[in-house]
Amino acid sequence: MKPIRAILFLCIILTALPTKAEVIEDIAYGNFNSWVVREIKESAIIGGNTKTVYEIGPNKLIKGDIPYSNEGGSPWATSNVMAKVVGITKCSNAVYKEPRDGNGYCVRMTTILEGVKALGVINLKVLVSGSIFLGEMFEPISSTKSPYSKMEMGIPFTKRPTHLIYDYKVTVPKNNRMIYSSGFGPQKELDTYDNAEVYILLQRRWEDEDGNLHAMRVGTGRQRYSKSTPGWINAHELPVWYGDITKRADYKPYMGLIPEEKSYYARNSKGKMVPVVEEGWDDSNATPTHMLVMASSGCGTAYTGTVGMELLLDNIKLKY
Repeated sequence: MKPIRAILFLCIILTALPTKAEVIEDIAYGNFNSWVVREIKESAIIGGNTKTVYEIGPNKLIKGDIPYSNEGGSPWATSNVMAKVVGITKCSNAVYKEPRDGNGYCVRMTTILEGVKALGVINLKVLVSGSIFLGEMFEPISSTKSPYSKMEMGIPFTKRPTHLIYDYKVTVPKNNRMIYSSGFGPQKELDTYDNAEVYILLQRRWEDEDGNLHAMRVGTGRQRYSKSTPGWINAHELPVWYGDITKRADYKPYMGLIPEEKSYYARNSKGKMVPVVEEGWDDSNATPTHMLVMASSGCGTAYTGTVGMELLLDNIKLKY
C-alpha cells in the first residue's frame, strides 16, 4: 500500500503546482477610443481648404500647420502627414477615426489617390495607403524621395509575446489590381494585386562604430488579407514564430527578412536617421531589443496600391 499512497501523494502535489497562465497586455492607445484631431489650412495656391487630419493619441485638438510629434506618450504613428514643399502646405489623410457599432471607435485605413490642383492647371495625384505603425513620422515632409527615411520604425522592446491579438475587418474592391502613382509622370496599372496586411516583427539591433544600424530577426508574425470579410473578426490571434522560420510548412516569402534596399529607418546614437539592415535570423531563444507592429490597407511599396482597399482594426494587444 505504501507505493500506492506515495504515487497518489505525488499526483496530488503535481496537480497542485501552478500552471503558466496566459497574460494579455494592452498596447497603449490600441483600443483607438481617443484621437488627436488636427485642423490644417492648406496653401491658397492649391485651394486653401482646411483639412482634418487624425493621429492616434489622447483626445486633443490642434489647429494650424504645426509639425506633429507623438502626443501623450502614444507609441503610434500614421501615414497621415503634413508636407511643405517650396512654401506650399499640403496634407494627406488616409487613416480615420471610425465609429464602431455604437461601441467606441476603431481605426480605418484606406488606399486613396491624394489630389493636388494648383491654379487650375497642375493636377497631381499621389497614391497613399493608410497605415499605422509603432514609431514616429517626422514632419513636415519636404520631398517624395526616400519615404522610409521620414519615419522611424519600431520601439524599444525586450519581451517575447506568443501572439498579436486584434479585431479586424477587410474590404477589397472588385478590381484590386495595383497602380503606381507618385504624382510625377503618368499613372501606371501594374500586373499584380494588392492585399491588406498586419505584422509584428521582433529585432535584436546594434550599432557599429560607423553609426550604421544592424538587426537580427528574432520573432515574426505576418498576415495578408486578399478577400473581404463578411464583418468583424474579433480577437484574432496572429502567432509570433521565433528564430529561422523559412523551413515551416506555413512560411510565406513575404514573411522573410527585409531586403536591404527596402530597409526601414531609425535614429542612431548620433541622432542621424539611417537604415536598419536585417543581417539574418537570430537564435530562437534570443531576446529582442525592438518591436515593429504595422498595419496597412496595402502591402506594396511607396506610391503603389489599390484605390478603395480598406482595413479596419481595433483592440490591438499582446499575448504571452
